[in-house]
Amino acid sequence: MDTVKRPDKRAERSRRTREKVIQAARELFVAQGYGATSLQEVADRAGVAVQTVYFVFGNKRTLFKDVVDTSIAGDTEPVAVMDREWFRAACAEPTAAGQLRAHVRGTSEILGRVAPLMPMIASAGATDPQIAAQWPDGPDPRYVVQHAAAQALAGKPGARPDVSVAMAADLLFCLLSPQLYLLFVQDRGWSQDRWEEWAYATLTAQLCTDAAAGPSQEGPGPEVGPGRGRRGRGCTIARGALSSL
Repeated sequence: MDTVKRPDKRAERSRRTREKVIQAARELFVAQGYGATSLQEVADRAGVAVQTVYFVFGNKRTLFKDVVDTSIAGDTEPVAVMDREWFRAACAEPTAAGQLRAHVRGTSEILGRVAPLMPMIASAGATDPQIAAQWPDGPDPRYVVQHAAAQALAGKPGARPDVSVAMAADLLFCLLSPQLYLLFVQDRGWSQDRWEEWAYATLTAQLCTDAAAGPSQEGPGPEVGPGRGRRGRGCTIARGALSSL
């Protein structure tokens, strides 16, 4: 019996150590940038030996990728977006409006986790060009996800019959993009809830026959002050890093 339990305990310790290191790295990367953060600092914050960080991740580039990937996923489980419970549940909604509501909510949660990483992603790409190689070229996985959502939407009660799957996929891909999210939430100071309501209302107006009410009327966002700038732009590896959104 003991020989069965011990591997489970070791696996659980390894999982917890991995999560601690990733969380420590995320905090440091966001606070001081990729280039300025050493693996020794990550190890110190995580409360582990630096040799443990090297053993688990190999190098800082791999750790960086895991930080971004787990921020997108919400955990360290190697489960693709289309296999996630929230995505499956959204696609299983019986009406077009219900699917869009669940899909926008799930995407909003992902974007909320990823948004603080955008300046770090931009600086990392500038500091270490090899980081871009961490994400392989090919069809954009984010579009693949949105196309699958569009296919699930087609033919449901409330879905516009004159909108093709390709058009629906394009609308989902563009309106739920990290770039547009950052323009509203970071540049214009919208709350995440306000953005979510706007995205849902806009998509239902485009994709549903009985469009929901328009976006929230809470008024314009705050003016952009001297220190706000246009964060989130010019990210050289944003497409790859955020491709699974």
